Amino acid sequence: MGGNQLVNRAELFRYVRLEVSDDTLTGHYELDGRRFREEVVFESVSSLRDPAPVAVAELWFLLAGLSYYKAGAARRIDLGETGVGPHGRALLEAALHDGLGEYSFRNNLPLDDVLITGGTQVRVAPPTLDAARVLIPFGGGIDSVVTVNELHHLDRSLFVVSPASGRFAPLEATAAVSKLDVVRAARRLDRQVLRGDENFFNGHVPVTAMVTLLAVVGALASGHGAVAMSNEHSASAANVRWRDRDINHQWSKSWAAELLIADAVAERVGTEFVVASFLRDRSELWVAQQFATAREYHHVFRSCNRAFAQAPSARAQNWCGTCDKCLFINLILAPFLDRDDLRDIFASEPVSDPRLDDALRSLIGLGLEHKPFECVGDPDESAVALGRLSELVAWRDVRRFGELARLTTPDRDFADLLQPQGSSRVPAHWLR
Repeated sequence: MGGNQLVNRAELFRYVRLEVSDDTLTGHYELDGRRFREEVVFESVSSLRDPAPVAVAELWFLLAGLSYYKAGAARRIDLGETGVGPHGRALLEAALHDGLGEYSFRNNLPLDDVLITGGTQVRVAPPTLDAARVLIPFGGGIDSVVTVNELHHLDRSLFVVSPASGRFAPLEATAAVSKLDVVRAARRLDRQVLRGDENFFNGHVPVTAMVTLLAVVGALASGHGAVAMSNEHSASAANVRWRDRDINHQWSKSWAAELLIADAVAERVGTEFVVASFLRDRSELWVAQQFATAREYHHVFRSCNRAFAQAPSARAQNWCGTCDKCLFINLILAPFLDRDDLRDIFASEPVSDPRLDDALRSLIGLGLEHKPFECVGDPDESAVALGRLSELVAWRDVRRFGELARLTTPDRDFADLLQPQGSSRVPAHWLR
């Protein structure tokens, strides 16, 4: 890409207005005169019109706009009458440059020249909070399951986002096992983006940051005093370095993004509301170890992205067994589960499939290119998991595990990765 397409960049992206009803947020945007509209309908909330949900909804409106901004990569962004304080502006700028980092890299389209103008004074609306009530964004994978189980001493509810095309069956089945109440949001993207256009740029957007802000809106409108995300330490690891910038597919799950979101939310509703990742100082291996004991979830959870396509007809009914996500989850669970039990869960054995050798090499840091642009752990975590498999009697027949493991040089060992990693903002009462 790049060359000829740069000529077709848009000139102006406008934040037109945010509409808030009792249960619906509607964002209106404009790209060189072309209009876009996104709608999010909530369930199990009181009115979204209350001051605190409205204040945070403006933050969502700012980040959600990037789903439409990316179509034209406009050189100027006009925030119009949208409320934005210093922390909100910092979050938007980081989401533009880092959250769209993979998009920029894949399109060879640096956004260093983008000028952001407009915006009005931010609204401050401190709510009445119940710190013991926690809303947990739930995606049906091992991460959010572990957060749900570890916070069992708190008053927990799940937050589930679905597309307007219908709910995701494996996510719903996994949520049902928890027996917890669910606050829902149905997200209707503009059809122009879903349909696509040959004149649009395409690429990854910081969707988890958008979901986090929707969760905060949902929490404030349903009596919860906190949002507990499920983003691990390794979510901060970059995939590749490009134009003096780290490109991280998981930027919106990173420590940097968590700090920016927390500050931007506090700017609007005060510091008592907590939005933090419960798993921030934990490795993917620690999460896998905990999930291995949650046997009631083993045959319903799904982390294969092919189960979560926007169009219901395109959704895989089972683990595909061939994508990077299937391979990674299979790899990190393997040290903690019986091999036959693991094969029964996946209906295949991705980690021992020789056809996936190149993908396995990429996961453990031996690939010819960068770490996969996918929600997978850092190369150390994968290399250590593979090293452990090479030592286990049950996997001794797969000789190449040992051959590959000897080629890696991880900085941490298996025991290290089962201990806390780095910083965390988790409040003390979550840890009881």
